[in-house]
Amino acid sequence: MKKLVVFGLLLTLVYACQKSGEVKPEVLKFLGFEKPIHFPEPIYAFESNPITEAGFELGKRLFHDPLLSRNNTIACASCHIQTASFTHHGHDVSHGIDDLVGIRNSIPIMNLAWSKEFFWDGGVFNLDLVSVVPIENPVEMDEKMPNVIKKLQATSHYAELFKKAFGTADITSARLSQALSQFMLMAVSDNSKYDQVMRGEQGVTFTEEEKRGYIFFKDKCSACHTEPLFTDRQMHDNGLGPNLAGDVGRYAITLNPKDKYKFKVPSLRNLAYSAPYMHDGSIYTLSAVLDHYRFQVLPTENLDPILKQSDGTRGITMTEQNKVDLLAFLATLNDASFVKNELLSGPTAVGFNLN
Repeated sequence: MKKLVVFGLLLTLVYACQKSGEVKPEVLKFLGFEKPIHFPEPIYAFESNPITEAGFELGKRLFHDPLLSRNNTIACASCHIQTASFTHHGHDVSHGIDDLVGIRNSIPIMNLAWSKEFFWDGGVFNLDLVSVVPIENPVEMDEKMPNVIKKLQATSHYAELFKKAFGTADITSARLSQALSQFMLMAVSDNSKYDQVMRGEQGVTFTEEEKRGYIFFKDKCSACHTEPLFTDRQMHDNGLGPNLAGDVGRYAITLNPKDKYKFKVPSLRNLAYSAPYMHDGSIYTLSAVLDHYRFQVLPTENLDPILKQSDGTRGITMTEQNKVDLLAFLATLNDASFVKNELLSGPTAVGFNLN
């Protein structure tokens, strides 16, 4: 297999001397996508949608543009907020158009080049098809793709942006989806303390508490939350059980009884920014998440075998000290540079005007 050749996303600062003698950053330069050295090869087929600066900028503008919704009030960024690791901070489940309430917590947009299925139920298998779902979902954006295209065509600026990105001014649903993919693919989180330790950066080491937590994590948690993405990208039943929304997870896609209450394993990266937790946002703190696995795992019909003990009990055996250590290790997965990366910020934050 030929190795994928892509380019690096870096915050390159170009400095200019002012008349006062002050030196300050002037430009954030786009250098493309790069596979982190300690990550596996991406799954996404970049050859079918190469990332360019123009495509990325178009995708960013579309991601933050409420024209994609029925009444022009809801953008993708409304439920995927960068400072919250591209989740919907403060909501257990997403709130969409007309403040209608969904049934699931907004899943983070992060490291999607390594995903093979999307959404909590894995109902979409190609990133380029993902955007259609929220746009046409009646409680999210409640619009139809043909109407979105008409609205974009009626603007004074999108034709030129599509021409820069794709060579002609044709605005199509396929190109819209590809541009959104280019933006989302650039949302790579790989600069947490954990990543710096794994890369062997000078002077960066785990504390004793973090080391103990890492050892415990590898023993008890890594089967589902596989390094370095901290997800095995599979569907599991974690014993949370049915909720008031009656969400049956993967079963709604496959109609296979063995998939009932199975949901995609989320990454453990950036948990400090993405509360609340679980597919329904029903747990508000990391401490409570660990207590779920210690004491509250339900005997659901497809409960993952990892959560079944030989003595008939359920969950993960964990002392209070184990819990303290594990929380310390999980904190090393937070990547402040990711949630503050100005290249991923909304267009208005970097000098654009959506009007």
